[in-house]
Amino acid sequence: MTSPLVVPDKFQHILRVMNTNIDGRKKVMFALTAIKGIGRRFANVVCKKADIDLNKRAGELNEEEVEKLITVMTNPRQYKIPDWFLNRQKDIKDGKYSQVTSNNLENKLREDLERLKKIRAHRGLRHYW
Repeated sequence: MTSPLVVPDKFQHILRVMNTNIDGRKKVMFALTAIKGIGRRFANVVCKKADIDLNKRAGELNEEEVEKLITVMTNPRQYKIPDWFLNRQKDIKDGKYSQVTSNNLENKLREDLERLKKIRAHRGLRHYW
């Protein structure tokens, strides 16, 4: 399917989703990968669970569809996305499975490194110097 030559009236060239600017000219699945913690496979599953056409451009999404995408990304287990698909498995503090995105991902990685440094693990010591 080719993209139309005329840009629709409500086309957004840049969307703001989860504290990230998303290019509206890309297809939805590939545009979502601009968010930290979301890869192509997870973006594909999120679009399918949110019932969004994969051939649609990100700028063509309306507010309802964007909200649906955000809810699926923040609560993937409620939409029957399997645990092995998530990027935070068996969290050290609470033992839960979750998908960590954007700023939360950076915070979790920093906390993990601090914990590894504190217990003087080999992986943590490599980040000391």
